[in-house]
Amino acid sequence: MQATVNKLIIFITLAVLTGCASVPMAPKSQDAASKSFKAPSEKMSGVYIYRNSSFGSAIKKAVKIDEKVIGETAKYTYFHKEILPGAHMLATQSEFGDNVLNFTAEEGKNYYFRQYIKMGVLVGGSALEAVSEADGQKGVLECTEAL
Repeated sequence: MQATVNKLIIFITLAVLTGCASVPMAPKSQDAASKSFKAPSEKMSGVYIYRNSSFGSAIKKAVKIDEKVIGETAKYTYFHKEILPGAHMLATQSEFGDNVLNFTAEEGKNYYFRQYIKMGVLVGGSALEAVSEADGQKGVLECTEAL
């Protein structure tokens, strides 16, 4: 009996982590323009946040910049936003609250952050990590821009 319950729990967990979630997507022209990786507008900084994995594909996770939700990610999606230079806080929805990453943006630079899904106790969680420009651009190119 216990083996059957354990198998059922594993099956449900895998179904949740490998299903499919969808989010609003940007027009193809916007996606193409963002993938040119041009310098941000004058007196601004650029931020790319991407999720280039299918692990946890049934899970959508909110992303915030400075406490403001910019949208939800699904598998192989990204956001591109311009922000003012200075100190900022990125946050992503996780199992028991937000995971936070603080950074300082310089004028004229683009910054790249990878969001990844991780196993949780009850549901999948998510976290963010800063990545290099080369790794970030490669990751963004694997994704499609979300709104």
